[in-house]
Amino acid sequence: MKIKDVTALVGLAALWGGSFLFIRIASPVFGPFLTIEGRVTIAAIALLIYVSMSKKQSFNFRKKWRQYLIIGALNAAIPFTLIATSALYLTASMSSILNSLTPLFTALVVWGWMQEKLSPRKWLGIGVGVVGVVFLVGWSSITFTSNVIVAIGLAILSTISYAFAGVYAKKTFVGDTPLSLATGQQIGASILLIPFTFINLPNLTNRVPLVPVIAVVCLALLCTAFAYLLYFYLIDRVGPTKTLSVTFLIPVFGMIWGILILNEEITVGMLVGFIIILGSVFLISDIRFSIPSSKKRLRT
Repeated sequence: MKIKDVTALVGLAALWGGSFLFIRIASPVFGPFLTIEGRVTIAAIALLIYVSMSKKQSFNFRKKWRQYLIIGALNAAIPFTLIATSALYLTASMSSILNSLTPLFTALVVWGWMQEKLSPRKWLGIGVGVVGVVFLVGWSSITFTSNVIVAIGLAILSTISYAFAGVYAKKTFVGDTPLSLATGQQIGASILLIPFTFINLPNLTNRVPLVPVIAVVCLALLCTAFAYLLYFYLIDRVGPTKTLSVTFLIPVFGMIWGILILNEEITVGMLVGFIIILGSVFLISDIRFSIPSSKKRLRT
């Protein structure tokens, strides 16, 4: 990978890791539904503007509106809202680490839905992931109340939704451009969240602080719209396998932003759980590192 590709990969991880920070800031003020409605709606508008300005891209929502609603629910509306709800009680650091369980549940969904056999390495990875969650949750400084336990469950459920979304997208959107899929997904999520947002509007009688507003805008434009463009760039430049390595970096930045901006505490248990979970992701993802040979043929 060239320097600019590595920079794009690190930037993508920083943006997606930062999404947990912005959600943690905005959700307690606006509530989970309004926060996520703002995220997907602003992102959808930004992506539509980008598509309209691009001569190489086209998008037609009416052609696959049912499929866009489904992927919008599975890959945006449901998991984003679950994460925003759990952020009312969990730190951004813990939320980002729990989110890295997505490959684990994706492997299980592929096994159960698509009937693909899992290798012993992947089964080992799933077992290691479970152990990592036990360390992460059981050895943290968070006081375990009923709300915290539910929040942890919601954060884990969001990764299950992501897992179903990944398999559904693979089966349904064959031949579609990633940008069309991302744009349709945000529009679908925005439409689905409208009634829930109006039913759960927060009581904003006082003046709304500027920081949560900025957090929602950054969440939409930087962590969603621009992050997707970086993601597509990396898929095109280095391929999906190398782009997948962003999974290892997202929780790192989630913890960094939590420490620097929100003064969150990182415990030994969280670090141990984080390392174990990343180990499980490594096993499940079938990523292998190789050292290129330096041998040169001798001239005779």
